[in-house]
Amino acid sequence: MTNNVADTALSVIIPASNEAGQIGGCLAALLASDPVPGPVEVVVVANGCRDDTAARARALIPQAQTRGWEMQVLELTQGGKPGALNAGDEAARGAARVYLDADVTVSRALLTQLAVAVARPGAVFASGMLRITGRGVVARAYARTWAQVPFMSRGVPGCGIFAISPAGRARWGAFPSIISDDTFARLHFAPSERLAVPATYDWPVAEGFAALIRVRRRQDRGVAEIRQRFPALTAQEDTPTLGAGGMARLAARDLAGFAVYAGVALAVRMGRGDQGWSRGR
Repeated sequence: MTNNVADTALSVIIPASNEAGQIGGCLAALLASDPVPGPVEVVVVANGCRDDTAARARALIPQAQTRGWEMQVLELTQGGKPGALNAGDEAARGAARVYLDADVTVSRALLTQLAVAVARPGAVFASGMLRITGRGVVARAYARTWAQVPFMSRGVPGCGIFAISPAGRARWGAFPSIISDDTFARLHFAPSERLAVPATYDWPVAEGFAALIRVRRRQDRGVAEIRQRFPALTAQEDTPTLGAGGMARLAARDLAGFAVYAGVALAVRMGRGDQGWSRGR
């Protein structure tokens, strides 16, 4: 990670692999943000793309310049999110960092609130209030229940977007080759160092029951990988348990949503579904 932080106060790093259908909306929402204190830089890292993600991102550079922001688009021949994050970190000049997934849509107030949060002294991990979205009956049902799970509703998971103060980013160097970069980053911070700002963002789930199973399996593998490779980080975990009572309350509130959510969890536990990678949540 570069040590030259004089030029830019805040760098937003966006890894994007074959995100031609999403990158325009992601950047348009970001560029419509409320005024941000200090200069802003956006670094889009198009990694292993077989579509025109990079070209669509570059088309919005003039809009960024109109705001007085700097924006660059990097192209990597290899895919892989950790490599894209590291390339973005190397190119970025900001002392504070925001890591944003290309399919996330931020609200106008979010970037400003994150910038203020990570300008505080000390180590800070910050994120907004996520709104889990879905297209299709199954995805929407799953999203409704997942949004009510305590970790998502009361914690600071950082799914899809998280911001880190300069002191916080100094806690590790390059991102390792792992599945769950947001979990890896979050667990470098004590619960008292994690801050949820009130502004919202939209975070989509995968479409269809089979896709949800694949993504849930990948998420579980990501958490297990961190426990195995970085056991010291798990001391920072504060994920609340749902318990039988919590499950009963979720079912009572939304039986259809709970049925889909529980069905996905059961299918993963039983080993059903594709073992491969699935794009999406």
